[in-house]
Amino acid sequence: MTTETIKVSGMTCGGCASNVMRSLKAVDGVNDAQVSLERKEATVDFDTSRTSKEQLKSAIQRAGYEVVN
Repeated sequence: MTTETIKVSGMTCGGCASNVMRSLKAVDGVNDAQVSLERKEATVDFDTSRTSKEQLKSAIQRAGYEVVN
């Protein structure tokens, strides 16, 4: 397992954070995802043999939020 922290912009409320979390948890290979509205970031535990950081970023973008590099 690998843990990555991804900065996310566009979240304005708890519902937004929940949307990002659900989107990340739906990615095959994600073990856990925690999203902090206050820190504007997502911390994701995932299996690198099943998914990648790029796929996680894509899931966030598909949910309607931006990934900050």
